[in-house]
Amino acid sequence: MMIGDPQLWKDRFITIDERLLTRILHLWPTCIALLPQQPDEDTITINLVHLLAKDAVVRSICHWVEYQYEPFGVHPSGARFSKGIIDLAVLLDWEREKYLPYECKRLNVIHSGSRSSLATPYVVEGLIRFVTEQYAEGLPLGCMLGYVIDSDLSFALKQIHAAIDAQKVPLLMIDGPCQGTAIHGIERFATGHQRASKSQIEVRHVLLPFPVVAAASPIPGAASGLAETTNSGQTG
Repeated sequence: MMIGDPQLWKDRFITIDERLLTRILHLWPTCIALLPQQPDEDTITINLVHLLAKDAVVRSICHWVEYQYEPFGVHPSGARFSKGIIDLAVLLDWEREKYLPYECKRLNVIHSGSRSSLATPYVVEGLIRFVTEQYAEGLPLGCMLGYVIDSDLSFALKQIHAAIDAQKVPLLMIDGPCQGTAIHGIERFATGHQRASKSQIEVRHVLLPFPVVAAASPIPGAASGLAETTNSGQTG
């Protein structure tokens, strides 16, 4: 649980997020050059985290960048338990409760000649977990990374906005989607949510394009099929 002024923590997390995003965008071309076409979510995230963890600037920003971070919940007895796994977390120091969480989802996946936006899973299997506090319990800020496999950012953004609008009630929306300031030409937006615990959280979203170009040879053991169940033509 956070101690102190939540706004001060939020301001610090925002600063870290913006600095980290600058490094993600710097490393993104290197990351996607390593990957097969139509990579699964885990393969993308593993390679992104590997590059971030080696980056000297990132190492100066935070204590560690963790793949599949497992935040703990606290039982009334005081015993800890797993609240699930979040794709990527930026740890500020040795305190497990102080982290900046990133949930990662693929978007605009092509399968058998048809495109599935996967915007609905982005919302109901990703964004909503910040609202329920499965992720970022007691924290004022969370982040979403959308891997846009076909590079069509405008379509992905339109579908995500529609999926958010369709889930306004369970998302406990209080603000947004609000357009953020672009970084290196990459558009961002944010959503605000009320939680049952009476706290509020801002979730910052960024969509990363994955150009449809000839890719490197597949990584041994990396799956290239669909990681999610999709239906062509659906919103998500």
